Amino acid sequence: MSLPSLRLKANADRRLRAGHLWVYSNEIDVAVTPLSGFQAGDQAILEAAGGKPLGVVGISPNNLICARLLSRDTKHELDKSLLVHRINVALSLRERLFDQPCYRLVYGDSDLLPGLVVDRFFDILVVQITSPTMERQKDEVLAALVQVLQPRGVLFKNDSAARDAEGLPRYVETPFGVVPEWVALEENGVKFEAPVIEGQKTGWFYDHRMNRARLAPYVKGKRVLDLFSYIGGWGVQAAAFGASEVFCVDASAFALDGVERNATLNGVAEKVTCIEGDVFAALKELKASEERFDVVVCDPPAFIKRKKDIKNGEAGYRRLNEMAMRLLSKDGILVSASCSMHLEEDNLQNILLQSARHLDRNIIMLERGAQGPDHPVHMAIAETRYIKSLTCRLLPNA
Repeated sequence: MSLPSLRLKANADRRLRAGHLWVYSNEIDVAVTPLSGFQAGDQAILEAAGGKPLGVVGISPNNLICARLLSRDTKHELDKSLLVHRINVALSLRERLFDQPCYRLVYGDSDLLPGLVVDRFFDILVVQITSPTMERQKDEVLAALVQVLQPRGVLFKNDSAARDAEGLPRYVETPFGVVPEWVALEENGVKFEAPVIEGQKTGWFYDHRMNRARLAPYVKGKRVLDLFSYIGGWGVQAAAFGASEVFCVDASAFALDGVERNATLNGVAEKVTCIEGDVFAALKELKASEERFDVVVCDPPAFIKRKKDIKNGEAGYRRLNEMAMRLLSKDGILVSASCSMHLEEDNLQNILLQSARHLDRNIIMLERGAQGPDHPVHMAIAETRYIKSLTCRLLPNA
């Protein structure tokens, strides 16, 4: 069955020819190919204004991003064959990078599979689908994953807010094999168990792997504070890397149960203390108690989810980091991270500088980090780069 055509306006193909994968609704020649003629999840041949085919797209007719390029070869629409090929290409990179099969296997547009994320936990796969085209092909997605990886279980964790904008229902289901409530993984030589069914996102955040590895030389023999700890990605690794004490702060009792579980798993439970409650309230209490730490890790959830949130979000990052700095020893290390795509690294750097100067302290940047290579950045799509991590040394102003 041949695919229908979707025609662009004059010159609307320039960005795509430069490497981008997205098509905006105002770029479509609706007089020739009205978007109302498509259903969400349809595939079509994208054409330049003159009729030259540009590739196959998946369509979301009611969204600003109304189409995403699936293949520049019009012979290859999204089906099991293309999925197997793209998954194998993604797998070849991860197998080159990591000695254990624990990583983000598929990262959407960057792996040329828009709307699909797959995290691998040894022989368990957790899948997130956020586009109607990928949702329509979910049986083929499952079949391709099973063929390539032969997993013990596959979980569809399709409960994210991103699905709402596409009119997709939220659900969590196990379409293949058995997926336990907690699954094993290994990161930087440290063992963890992640709550893939009830936890945040896919249950784990592989994106900070490389930044957490950099903790090792800074935390040995030191007192560490891990803010927004979730299940201990930073804090438990700090303890495993030789920290003398680690305090993990999170509002979720469930998450802190995970911290204790993972600390025990690595034989460092006696080093780790959990503090349940609002992070900002906990910071006030720690300051009032005159607590001091050698290393503080600030890795909050996204304070800036939309462009209109930038002003308030930047104020939140300023407040958090300044409060964290107040708890640092005279020669302390601050790891300040952000997963807000709309917060530019230079702006985070300025926030840290302003906070340090307000406290009359000198701040020196030691390292800057980004998302790991299993979250590759598509060089034409700025939105695929979102992780920032700045490791800084704070000294007295003397």
